[in-house]
Parts: sequence; structure tokens; C-alpha cells
Amino acid sequence: MSFNTLSFSTKAGTLALLQGRLKSARMAPLVRLTVADWQQDRESTLVQVFSSLGVAPWIVRSSCQQEDEASKSNAGAFLTLQDVSVAEIESAVEQVIDSYGEANDSDEVLIQPMLQNVVRSGVAFSHDPNTCAPYRVVNWSEGPDTTSVTGGNDGRTWQCAALSPFMPSPELTGVMALLDELLALFSGVPLDCEFAVTREDDTEVLWLLQVRPLVLPTASEPPEVQAQRLTLIAEKVTRGMRPHPFLMGRRTVYGVMPDWNPAEIIGIRPKPLALSLYRDLVTDAIWAYQRHNYGYRNLRSFPLMPHFFGQPYIDVRLSFNSFIPADLDDGLAGRLVDHYIDRLLAEPTLHDKVEFEIVFSCYTLDLPQRLERLAEAGFSGEERTVIADSLRRLTNRIVHPKDGLWRADAAKLETLNDRREALLASDADPLERIYWLLEDAKRYGTLPFAGLARAGFVAVQMLRSLVSVGVFSSEDYDAFMASISTVSTQLGRDRAMLDKATFLARYGHLRPGTYDILSPRYDEAPELYFDWNQRLPDPEPARPFALTLPQLREIVRLLEMHGLHPDGVGLFDFLQAGIELRELAKFHFTRNLSDALSLAAACGEQWGFSREDMAFCGIAALQELHVAAADPRDVLTRAIEQGKKRYLETLVVALPPVISSPENVWAFEWPTAAPNFITQKQVTAPVVGCDKRDLLTGAIVCISNADPGFDWLFAYPIAGLITAWGGTNSHMAIRAGEMGLPAVIGAGEVLYRRWSQVTRLHLDCAGRRVEVLA
Repeated sequence: MSFNTLSFSTKAGTLALLQGRLKSARMAPLVRLTVADWQQDRESTLVQVFSSLGVAPWIVRSSCQQEDEASKSNAGAFLTLQDVSVAEIESAVEQVIDSYGEANDSDEVLIQPMLQNVVRSGVAFSHDPNTCAPYRVVNWSEGPDTTSVTGGNDGRTWQCAALSPFMPSPELTGVMALLDELLALFSGVPLDCEFAVTREDDTEVLWLLQVRPLVLPTASEPPEVQAQRLTLIAEKVTRGMRPHPFLMGRRTVYGVMPDWNPAEIIGIRPKPLALSLYRDLVTDAIWAYQRHNYGYRNLRSFPLMPHFFGQPYIDVRLSFNSFIPADLDDGLAGRLVDHYIDRLLAEPTLHDKVEFEIVFSCYTLDLPQRLERLAEAGFSGEERTVIADSLRRLTNRIVHPKDGLWRADAAKLETLNDRREALLASDADPLERIYWLLEDAKRYGTLPFAGLARAGFVAVQMLRSLVSVGVFSSEDYDAFMASISTVSTQLGRDRAMLDKATFLARYGHLRPGTYDILSPRYDEAPELYFDWNQRLPDPEPARPFALTLPQLREIVRLLEMHGLHPDGVGLFDFLQAGIELRELAKFHFTRNLSDALSLAAACGEQWGFSREDMAFCGIAALQELHVAAADPRDVLTRAIEQGKKRYLETLVVALPPVISSPENVWAFEWPTAAPNFITQKQVTAPVVGCDKRDLLTGAIVCISNADPGFDWLFAYPIAGLITAWGGTNSHMAIRAGEMGLPAVIGAGEVLYRRWSQVTRLHLDCAGRRVEVLA
């Protein structure tokens, strides 16, 4: 039989077919026995095992007709028994056959010697099962347990494009060669294989344990098409890595979570409308205007969020430049930016904690101690003093008890609401309403929100510094956060106290996925989010936080010593207002955005387009229709067609959460994140997705990325929360802190995928530990 005509059979049949042909890996000897053979003459069958395989122990594996089919693999559905002795072999075969249920006579059992001295094992895919694209994906673990990865436990994951010019680390080179040979033998049919590596003397030996067809829901694109796309992304990254005449810092890094964390707000693969709205409302211009207004460097006209075929990333050099006080000289500023980038490159798991762990963006009570880190990077004592003085001036402008910049921003929210009511009461046409809802959302919504979010960050950093200098304990920190009463806290109370109509009039504009037109508003699908027949218990009153007199005296002393303007009471007024007003601003500007999305859906329907169609239409098309005399159907048709075409490419690109070089575009190891643990509590509970409304009570709920529209969850007595994306100061972190809810925020893709697929977890937030129980 030619190498080009091999076809998949059963697990045992395919392995038998490969014996004597495979060059890139060894294969253990095997015995295949059918159910009919076993039932008719098990003694002869056992003799064959003993004579062919030598001494025990053996592994007894399933190999039935229901496995490894072209349409489904049923991987892991049937029994495998390891370390089977001579005395156990008969029982083991029986157990494996029993696991088939209604076994056919032609179903098989596969028996092989157990491999010894295993040092590494895993699963390799010729195509990415998530994107269906021609990425080679290797999931492996170090150690002797060959079932660790296949059983869903800890492991590492390497991913690279089929035509990647970059090689993996040496321990995976043989696995890549094995995939290439198997693809050649099976005529390019997508496949996955299980492998193990043993040590013989000082040599590592690669073994093939299993190979089967990989069932993909859609056909994969050719590797050459993938390579063309990745070349364009790599070239874009290369350009971004160069020095820029108007920026401090030698190079940049791209990340999905630093600064305005797009992965949390719009997801890593947003549809074109959501992506364009986030750019328009925040990351193209507003972000830089706010930073400059608050005393940081002027980065106006710099878009913060480039995207790679629709996948949004933050330009970290830009972000770090924008956290440099404007009065700091260029030489010191440039060195700071380079130091920040070097620190992130050294610890990429900090990508969702840059403002707390990497950047010095405001003055705090522990800043002198934290600045000592700069001494190790070559910053002199005088330079550290200059940086501290600059941050003190900037911080005092923000937190001043009477003239703090946040106060002017808070006042703009009333203007936003007044203008929205006037606009909606007018006879303006839908396109004009969309235009002005979004323009006002920027000027009176996201711009002050960005300022209040800055104040919120300063507040949380100041609060954390009280713990760092010993004025607060961790329990004090949690108690203060629990005393905060944000609009989200009020939503929970109102859900219990208000009737349906009144509640929806107040909160009906909220939608999970704030920028997603496909996500129904609360008032569009109230039964989807709430059980209106359920009588909720009266909410517990907020527990006020009280400082002790010694704490207050120490805070007053520290504020005077550090030259910060507020007194002790004024500081805590700011801390409370900074956190609460950030959430209030978000609540108000999202009403404009939500109304604009509803109007966009109505306009689409008027011209023959569904909501699903409109999700692919960038906001520029609707803005163009407002200012131009054009055929709406023609403009929208072209925008939607272009958006759908681009989104197909968005779906097949896989990139790491932090891109530090052009090589990462082609090949990378998925990082394990350093999650943010909220509260000091523990909980053991079943795990459910947020779509399982009837199972939420008493469960640990998993959400990939969550914004204020997911606050309906807190109307249920959930036991804990896990998100893939989110930072220490994200909306869900604040909400969990308010409620005293054990939460793991920003677990990252690898850990989130692992934890969300199990049935029961133990969260130990104080110990920063998650344990899989079932």
C-alpha cells in the first residue's frame, strides 16, 4: 500500500497499519483481539498476549467501532486500564468490553506493554480544534503520567502555524516531525495523536501511542493562505517594534489586557460593529485626551488599540507613555518607559496588572518603598525623588478635596443625561439620533468616565498602600470594599424591592456585552435574565466602614508627611467617590451606547438587515449615512459584506495574549496567567456557565469576559465567580469585593478553559489557590 493511500481504521487497526512504516517515532508491540475472539476462546487469546508482549505490566485500551469515526471521535468515552498484571488481565479485558455497552463482535480490545521511564507525554494536533486553522498544537506535561493531559489536568500548550519559519523548543521538535509524517501518510487529513517520551540511558525516545482523524466542524484553509495573513501581521508588529519620533521607549509590546483591556470589554474576537464602537468611543482618541487633561504626557492623535485582522491589542509603549507625568523630562521619561517594558517582558503574567505591579502612575503612601525597585534598574536616588515629586503634584491635582479633577468629570454626567432626554424627545431621525447619542457618549460620557476611572485607579492604589504600610489589614481592605455602594450594588437591592416595570425603566438599557448588538438588553428580554416569579429576600443593608481613632491619626500623619492634600476624612471621601463614581459613569454612558445599538438594529430591519447582519457593519457606515445622501441599502450591504469577510479571518487567527516579537505571530507557548483573587474567603461548589440560569444558586459561575451588563448574575445567590479576562480593578473585581464574593478574575485562557470544564472546584482566595475536585 502506498504512503498516500493510508486510511484510518479503529484505534488498534490504525496503529497496526503504521507498524513498520513510521520513521519519526517508535511504536510498542500490540495485540488486537475482537469481542468475538474473546468470547469464543479467551484462553488462546491470552496465550497470544503472553507470547507477543512479554512480561507485564500491560495497558488494556478500548478500540471499538464507536471511536475515531470521521464524524466524531468519542475520545475518552471508553475505558483504559494501566499497569495491568498477569493476574488482572482477564478482568481488565472484561471491564473494557463492558464499557462499550452494546458491544459488537467486531469491536476490539488493544493490549500493549506499559512504557517505562516516561519523562513527557501529551497530545498533538495537526489543526487547531478551536479555530479549525492549520496550526500545529501540542499539549503536553512533564512526568511519568501519560494520562495527565488527556485527562484534562495541568499541561503546557505550544501552538505554531503550519508554515512557521520558527522551530519549537528541542523537546517538541520530534513531535512536530511526527505530525508532519502522519499528515503525509494520511494524505493531509486533519489528525491528532497521543505521544510519550521515554528516557533510555541518556537518550530520549519518542513513542506514538495513538492517532485518529481530527473532527473539525468546518474545513480548514490551506496553510499558504494562513501564511500570507500571518506575514502581514508579523510585518505590522515589526513596524511597531521600531523607535518612534514622538514616543519614549525603544520598542513596544502588544497585549490584550493592559490599560483599556479589550479582551475583558469586547472580547478577543469582537464582531466589526463592537470593535469599531470601542475604538470610536474610547481607544482612538478619548483615552489620550483624558490622560493629558489629568496631567500625563500628551498622546493625542495616537490610536491606543491596533487590531490584527480584527483581534484587538493595546500598544503597550503608548500606554506606558501615557502614564508618564507631563512635567517629567524626556530623558527620564524614556528610561522609565523602557524599564516598564523590560519588566513586562520579564513577567508577562503581569499584563493585566500593569498599573499595580509595573507602572508608577500616581503617588501612594508606599511609593518611596516601591520606587526602590528602580534603584536596581540604575535610577539614582535623585532621579527617584524627581519621579516621586512629579507624581505627588499630579496626584494632588486629582484628589484635591475641593478642586479635584474628578469633580468636574462627575458633573458632566448630568449634562449627558439631559442631552439624551432632549434628543430622544425630539423629532430627530434615527440616524441623527445614533450620531448624537455616540458623540455625546464621548464628550459627556466616556471622557468623564475615563477621568473617573483614573480616579478609581488612584483610589484603589491608595487603599492598597494603606495595607502595604500597615495601617490596614487585608480584612480592613475587604471591609471597606464591602461598604462601597455602587450602582451595581443598588441594582441588586432594587431587583428585590422594585416591581418589574420600575426596575426595567431604571436598568433596562443594560446588556451583557455592552458593545454587542446581538446581546439583548434587560428590557428586550427580561425573562432571559431574571426569574420574576421568584421572591427574593430583602437585601442586607450595607455595612458601614469605620476607622479606628489610631488608624485615623496615623493616616493624617502619613498624609502630612507625604505632602498629600486631603485630610484623613477627605481621603476616604475620595476613596469612596472614586470607586462609586467610576461605576456610575459607566452606567450612564452605556445608556447612550445601548440606545444607539437598538436604533442601529431598527435601522437595519427597516432596510432589510437582521441584527446578525448589523453586527458585521462598522459604525462608520451609519455615520456616513448621517452625513451623506446615499442609498442606505447599498452602503450597509457593502459594509456588512466586508465585515463578514474580515470576521471569517478574525476567527482563524490565533495569537498569544502578549506579543513581544514578530515570532510570536507564528509560534508561541500559551502562558499560564497569574489570576486576581478577590476577598480572603474560601468556597467549594459546583461549576456552571452563566447560561445555566436554573443552576446558578450556590454555584461557582464562569464567564469569559464580563461587563456591567452581567450584573443580573448578582440577583442570584451564587457562591463564587471565575472570569477569563479582567484586572484587579475591573468591574467584576469591584463587584465581588463589594459583595464579599470569592472570585478569580482574569484567569487567562488556559486556566479558564481548564476550570470551566470541570464540575466542582474549591476556591481558596486567601491562599490564591484553585483546586479541581471533580
